[in-house]
Amino acid sequence: MNHVKNRNTRYIKDFFLITAGITSACFGLKSFLMPNHFIDGGVTGISLLISTLTKFELSYLIIIINVPFVILGYKQIGKGFAIKTAVAIVALSIALFTLPFQPITHDKLLIAFFGGFFLGGGIGLAMRGGCVIDGTEVLALYISRNSPLTVGNIILILNIIIFGFAAIFLNIETALYAILTYLSASNTIDFIVNGLEQYTGVTIISEKKDEIREFIIHEMRRGVTIYKGEGGYGEKKDIDILYTVVTKLEMSKLQSMIRQIDSDAFVIQQQIADLKGGVVKRQSTLH
Repeated sequence: MNHVKNRNTRYIKDFFLITAGITSACFGLKSFLMPNHFIDGGVTGISLLISTLTKFELSYLIIIINVPFVILGYKQIGKGFAIKTAVAIVALSIALFTLPFQPITHDKLLIAFFGGFFLGGGIGLAMRGGCVIDGTEVLALYISRNSPLTVGNIILILNIIIFGFAAIFLNIETALYAILTYLSASNTIDFIVNGLEQYTGVTIISEKKDEIREFIIHEMRRGVTIYKGEGGYGEKKDIDILYTVVTKLEMSKLQSMIRQIDSDAFVIQQQIADLKGGVVKRQSTLH
């Protein structure tokens, strides 16, 4: 019974996230980018570029150009993801026809920033809801599995190509503003998907491991995992390796205290894309 209730709650949450995402993306497109013939990166950017050059309706282009990516998403990720994505893309296309958003400004900097902000916000909210309304990430994921390039590198290369075509077929100024739009959108997506509290995994090797462990547990109220290791440089000896996860905002506090306790401590930081469980999000409990 609880399983069914949790599943229904998740579906309702996903529905509202995707609906909010579609509304935000539509607002960014209709009130900022489309009336001023601005473009963005990704599949949406390709659609905007083709629409600007051919005067073909953007609503149709968004569906047509995203079809291959929906199919790719079905093969790479799964049926549920593909269905959600297809419905969301069709809904965005309908929203572009029906929602009565009007142009707000003709200031190019405001258009680039807020157009990217609302479009990126829409894409990010849809991703939180379990789908995409821009198939770039799906394509990048597919290519990355068959090449040495990372997903981020592939998206960057694809966008450079899009901005290059914009510079050739439109003008360099439009291409430069498109880069600003893309930067605004990508940072908004990152903020919505990862949140302000981006997590960092920290590995610590120190002779004063007990003092550092006590500080992390009792002062920062974070969990600590201890790995058993062996030194490989010079004389071999057993060592304890501390591992903890903190938020990005807490990282400077931890670094400062580690240096106070042991200025020679060896510290490695790694960005963490997602995190569940543990004591990172629960300030009042300890493991």
